Amino acid sequence: MATLDGQPVTPDDLLPLALTNLGHFTSMRVGADGRITGLALHLERLVRDCKTVWGADLDSVRVCDYVRQALDGHDGPCVIRVTIYDPTVDMGHPADADQPRVLVTRRPAGAMPPPPLRAMSVQYERDLPEVKHTGLFGALHARRAAQLKGFDDALFVGPDGHVSEGGTWNVGFINDQGVIWPKAPVLPGVTMALLQQHVDHQVSVVSLKQAKRMHVAFATNTSIGVRALSVIDDTPMATEHPVLSRLREAYMSIPGETL
Repeated sequence: MATLDGQPVTPDDLLPLALTNLGHFTSMRVGADGRITGLALHLERLVRDCKTVWGADLDSVRVCDYVRQALDGHDGPCVIRVTIYDPTVDMGHPADADQPRVLVTRRPAGAMPPPPLRAMSVQYERDLPEVKHTGLFGALHARRAAQLKGFDDALFVGPDGHVSEGGTWNVGFINDQGVIWPKAPVLPGVTMALLQQHVDHQVSVVSLKQAKRMHVAFATNTSIGVRALSVIDDTPMATEHPVLSRLREAYMSIPGETL
């Protein structure tokens, strides 16, 4: 299912996005009751990123109308992705594109929580990390490299040796002091933000060496909730811990918001 400004999308509409990959998006998990966890934060992200990427104001009410349309008649959990891009964009003159439109797609939601994740460290930092943009080449290339080595995904480490985030997820850690989120250039993830509102935590620099000494490492995003990391490189990590259970319970207890 895909619509552009509420109308069926055509291949010609999608071609500029496919060829330039210039846009930004957010993915929202919709529960069986039709409510969306962190809806307000998702909308804030879209409005903020639209100003950054396109220099344009985004009507969040209109976005909600299109999402509501995509959910009409659909039962069961799903993931809605809202992508903001300009179908008139030209690779030679991207500054001329200033009329972003709203692409809405829907896919089935996976079970939560998913099984633990095996992560391989990769030196990489996303372009414009504060924006959830469609420029996924570097992240997916790192993920592919990790999978070819027998891992599930990549854990990004900066040139300074500090851990930042994962392929398409934020990473957090648990030690004797509690929950720690890395202080680094990362995407301000919605799931991470919600957990930070409900669970005591610290934000501090975490080196790769320190990460491997933590009691627990975990990934968070809208699609997976809170997912344990079972391995970082050749270092096994615990996948069960009372604080990890508390994080999962806290996230699942956050009431969804209606469109």
